[in-house]
Amino acid sequence: MSRLPTVTGREAIKAFEGHGFSVARIKGSHHIMKKEGHRYRLSVVVHGNKNLKPGTLSDLIKAAGLTVDEFIALL
Repeated sequence: MSRLPTVTGREAIKAFEGHGFSVARIKGSHHIMKKEGHRYRLSVVVHGNKNLKPGTLSDLIKAAGLTVDEFIALL
């Protein structure tokens, strides 16, 4: 298993879009993403160029049904 990358919220959104998720709505700094037929919605925080915290990114990757290696490939 690869090490978690350091990414911003915008970079994470682009990677999840590559996996079929799309931004359903934006509420403040939270971008809510959904995928047709997928159980979970992803709430990605975008604060300018600040990086996502490792625990937050790890939870998002798991909720999307991806492995860290698959996520890195989408970047």
